[in-house]
Amino acid sequence: MDSDPDSSPSVDAAQVNSVVRRDAALLEADLRAFLRSLTAAPDGGSDGGSAAVRTTALHRSLHRSLYTPVADALGSKVGQQALPPSASGPAGAPGGTAPLRPSMVYWAYRNYRGFPEGPGSEEASADLAVVRRAAVAVRVLLKAAVVLDDIQDGSAMRYGEPALHITHGVPVALNTGSWLITAALRHAADPGVVDSLIRGVGHGFTGQALDLATRSADTRADLLAAPHEERVRFWESVAARKTGTLFRMPLDAALAALGVVEEERHALDGAMRRLGLASQLFNDLTDVVPELGGANTHEDFDGLGNRVFLELLDSPPRPSDPDGLTGARLKSYVLDHPRLRDTLLDLSAQAVEWKRSAKEAVRGVCRSARGAAYFDLTIERKGHLIDRLHETLRQRSGATG
Repeated sequence: MDSDPDSSPSVDAAQVNSVVRRDAALLEADLRAFLRSLTAAPDGGSDGGSAAVRTTALHRSLHRSLYTPVADALGSKVGQQALPPSASGPAGAPGGTAPLRPSMVYWAYRNYRGFPEGPGSEEASADLAVVRRAAVAVRVLLKAAVVLDDIQDGSAMRYGEPALHITHGVPVALNTGSWLITAALRHAADPGVVDSLIRGVGHGFTGQALDLATRSADTRADLLAAPHEERVRFWESVAARKTGTLFRMPLDAALAALGVVEEERHALDGAMRRLGLASQLFNDLTDVVPELGGANTHEDFDGLGNRVFLELLDSPPRPSDPDGLTGARLKSYVLDHPRLRDTLLDLSAQAVEWKRSAKEAVRGVCRSARGAAYFDLTIERKGHLIDRLHETLRQRSGATG
């Protein structure tokens, strides 16, 4: 195995792509097995009497109120772009019609434990068994977060599909999201992985609490009156706990499973934090950039998430304004502001720099060129949009060079 990610003059991209697809297909298979284990019919007894009838009725009820919404939650689309099906790809690469989604958990395994020798090689190590369970637990926790977040944000759609609370009602969706958290932690099994996941869930809930606080009049008034630096720190705290957790939790769970040394865990944690900030800033900026925001453009103006009113464009309104800066007034204030174009360009450059810095930090701990290529392929499914956003805004502004 290579000891330096830059020691090899070239990387077999097809081989790396094949391994990524194999790992992603294994995760999808494990998720299906996880779902089957949750919804297996209970033993109704052998006497065919009233006990069996009651058990069957119980099972039908659980299907309606738990198993079906669980299946819907786990089957919904995820935010990051999937690898497209490849019916005729590199040798050993899974084909078929189902999209495949790489996992940071598997990147960590490949980086620290190496790549398979060939497309037909089989692996059955104890580390891989723990990693497989961790990858499933992470995916389930992220789905649970989506369910709960959509309820709290009042989002009717998620990735082009009706949100779970729309199709099944808020009470069932709340119970489903909460139940998925307990099921994921139980499935992870390994004490170190479970401890890591609990920390991640806690960070996510803390970030959500801060995000919800921005809807209160008191918090909005505090932020309007705060110095620019404090508004930025507030935004970064929320983004690091909410979006950053989506990047940090999978990797931290894998590092716990593999017993990676603290120094490298710290470096990777910082890198994932920066990727989270870059991703959240991208989300905030696309809300005011129709070319990338599409149908969702201008939908989050009242959430204070748009980099806290795009940092109020360095010209906050009077705090004594009786109507407050909300709704149509906020939209007009931001979209008509003379500094909007420059602010968007500056902030998109910041997102690009965060992503670049994060990738550089990860390359510093990559054990091989293939490990670096695996990471790039995984991250750039969404990361390339950050670059595209900045280039779009540069073209808008007429910037060159």
